[in-house]
Amino acid sequence: MTKLKIKTGDTVKVIAGDHKDSEGKVLKVLKEKNKAIVEGVNMVKKHTKPSAQSPQGGIVEKEAAINVSNLSLLTSKGETTRVGYRMDGDNKVRFSKKSNEVI
Repeated sequence: MTKLKIKTGDTVKVIAGDHKDSEGKVLKVLKEKNKAIVEGVNMVKKHTKPSAQSPQGGIVEKEAAINVSNLSLLTSKGETTRVGYRMDGDNKVRFSKKSNEVI
């Protein structure tokens, strides 16, 4: 299993696939599947049975997972970048390879 360079709460841009160029915040990272769920991206309609939470049931629209290889991290200026790691004193920090700023 490879180390994922995207974490929950990061702002990312989709760089490949049907939802290319859309941006959003990472809601959840599924490490074992190498996927992430991004807010407002890859929306799917899910048919739900009536239950205690939703007595009516019906069709719910929610985000589906998208492969991490199709995502790129955004810097504070809004440009895509690759992620590197370095030691900042005793702390290991992530940094933007494009602008060299700590994320």
